[in-house]
Amino acid sequence: MGRMRGKGRTGLALGLATAIGGVGIFAAVGLFSFVNALPDADAADWSEPQSRPSVEFATPAHAPRPAEPAEHPYLADPGWLAQTAAVTGIPERALAAYAAADLRVADELGCAVGWNTLAGIGWVESYHGTIHGSAIDADGVARPSIVGIPLDGTNGTMAIPDTDGGELDGDTEWDRAVGPMQFIPETWYLWGADATGDGHASPHSIDDAALTAAHYLCRLDGTLETENAWIAAIRSYNNTLEYQQRVASAAERYAEDATAVGS
Repeated sequence: MGRMRGKGRTGLALGLATAIGGVGIFAAVGLFSFVNALPDADAADWSEPQSRPSVEFATPAHAPRPAEPAEHPYLADPGWLAQTAAVTGIPERALAAYAAADLRVADELGCAVGWNTLAGIGWVESYHGTIHGSAIDADGVARPSIVGIPLDGTNGTMAIPDTDGGELDGDTEWDRAVGPMQFIPETWYLWGADATGDGHASPHSIDDAALTAAHYLCRLDGTLETENAWIAAIRSYNNTLEYQQRVASAAERYAEDATAVGS
């Protein structure tokens, strides 16, 4: 089974449920997060994506449980995308991908993921494709390409010998996580989705990567609407309590910020 590292539908109304920290091991064990491989940085404001955010882990994280809006706010309000990007600090091109992926799995699979959950993962994994000077271009591709450290069993990683001949990550000895959502090649070949319909699924495309992440999160319970399902999905992406809490903190903050849009 594929393993993926380092990932509910949410409207403008959001309920917060306290998550239970002690979740067991799930079928797909998450791998070491690329961001966790970075040297420690000073605590940063959320508007400064090049620095590591300050997150306290002394208390349980919150699982951002999705409400059931009549329709997605980013479809109901043409200005939602620009306004939400402005108040959350999420680059508009990345936010568009998260929102589109959320809508697509809701419509096609009946799965509630949440643009804010996908955004929380995107923040933790690559600061929405901006880590190390990268940026997501108008076509949705992160440039320069975002490639993680070798998964060679050191620096807290699992040892994963090369599975793609270096095609995705440029490494013919070890696998590396790639793209703004940080997939390893093994997982990408199993789950990679072509969101744009161009006939090619690329982990370096935020559109493809966000949709793939949404599909991957939905696979366990078919939705992330309950507290336990949300936690299980995130822990299947990267099975550490710290990762769960960092994603939850970011997702919760984005949802809270978004409540100001249109109010």
